[in-house]
Amino acid sequence: MNRAIAIAAGAAAVAALAVGCSSSTKNAASSPPSSTAPAAVTGLHAQSSKYGQILVDGSGRTLYLLTADSGTKSTCYGACASVWPPDTTTGTPAHSGVTASMVATTARTDHTTEVTYHGHPLYTFSQDSKTGDVNGEGIATFGGTWYVVGVDGNAITSAPAAPAPSTPAPSTSGGGYGY
Repeated sequence: MNRAIAIAAGAAAVAALAVGCSSSTKNAASSPPSSTAPAAVTGLHAQSSKYGQILVDGSGRTLYLLTADSGTKSTCYGACASVWPPDTTTGTPAHSGVTASMVATTARTDHTTEVTYHGHPLYTFSQDSKTGDVNGEGIATFGGTWYVVGVDGNAITSAPAAPAPSTPAPSTSGGGYGY
């Protein structure tokens, strides 16, 4: 299953690269630069999922960490970043439901600023199409394994155990029905 996802992710990266390299300006629209535009600031929030409380960005997209990253330094660039876009910001990330002292940023070699949590650079996954998707969990690609990040700042490496099926308690009323 992970191999199929990794192949699909690779195909998505190639497609994204092809689109990005297109030089067509046929439908391009440009707007004049604005000096009064607000700086883009990302959000970092807690959200319930099948993995418990996890980190999501300001749009509600699941955030992941990569085991190949060393400290706060990202190793995900180029094709990797097209499949696993880094959670970047131009200011101090807004946050709620998370430990404020764990929220920080790190400079990337592409001159952008990436949001970190508990020392881990954060990423979204291009195959997560809606809020609550966690399709990137456990995928081994781009030199490491990708995991959903818990609100404690650690990788969530497995789904919680399913609760045992409940069995109804035996009746002590005798059932009666008058027969």
